[in-house]
Amino acid sequence: MQPNNSVNEFILLGLTQDPVRQKIVFVIFFIFYVGTVVGNLLIIVTIKFSRTLGSPMYFFLFYLSLADSCFSTSTAPRLIVDALSTKKVISYNQCMTQVFALHLFGCMEIFVLILMAVDRYVAICKPLHYPTIMRRQVCISLITLAWIGSFIHSIAQIVLALRLPFCGPNLIDHYCCDLQPLLKLACMDTYMINLLLVSNSGAICSSSFVFLMISYFVILHSLRNHSAEGRKKALSTCTSHIIVVILFFGPCIFIYTRPPTTFPMDKMVAVFYTIGTPFLNPIIYTLRNAEVKNAMRKLWLAKITSENQK
Repeated sequence: MQPNNSVNEFILLGLTQDPVRQKIVFVIFFIFYVGTVVGNLLIIVTIKFSRTLGSPMYFFLFYLSLADSCFSTSTAPRLIVDALSTKKVISYNQCMTQVFALHLFGCMEIFVLILMAVDRYVAICKPLHYPTIMRRQVCISLITLAWIGSFIHSIAQIVLALRLPFCGPNLIDHYCCDLQPLLKLACMDTYMINLLLVSNSGAICSSSFVFLMISYFVILHSLRNHSAEGRKKALSTCTSHIIVVILFFGPCIFIYTRPPTTFPMDKMVAVFYTIGTPFLNPIIYTLRNAEVKNAMRKLWLAKITSENQK
């Protein structure tokens, strides 16, 4: 599938070339990545084994945490390893695989956030019809469609990447492979490909963000008809979702909805949504959600009790 070109591998410049700063990068992002994996796995295990977290909201949160773990894993391990490497080489095939994984799990996160917004809308605005509309089979079908949509999006991205011929420089001024930095190295006019990129990734990010903001505005507006206790609980849940949406979509829109120009802050913006947001999501959803915290506490106490009985 590789086009005719003389480049079989790329060299990632990473976040910095300074040896001292590279060690700092290693320590910081190793902690971030371990925290991301542990935090999201904790949510996944809690939802999987807790009897109190069986509602559709936690069903979707399960897949958000799964997408977060995989999304961060598509970039963070290489960034961490490269921070201690003298030559940050990535093969052509590995580079294309990273492009595919980055967009697969990134797009899956977008779709899950949309499904979570739909779930909150039905729960708050259509409470009497909620059990019927958001029944288990419907949730499974929606998640399946989300995976299919993410796969189609990733295929579209990898097709664009595979069409790029490389015949000269192989230095990628980034810490991972993505279409934007690859376009700068291609031996062809990339205007149309960049246009396709903006109309694909850019359109998905922008339209999804607008849809989510409108959805949560409608939800928050409808809370005026609820009791004080119900309004407080719904407001806490929706606030957590809105924070996650802003943290994730802000950087995505900045990266994927502009002409093929680069800015000094591009890599740090990319770090924020590929590594920072997956790290923050478990913190946001656990610290602001009493049900998740109580479920974790019960599972932990049950585990301790079981070990003591042995």
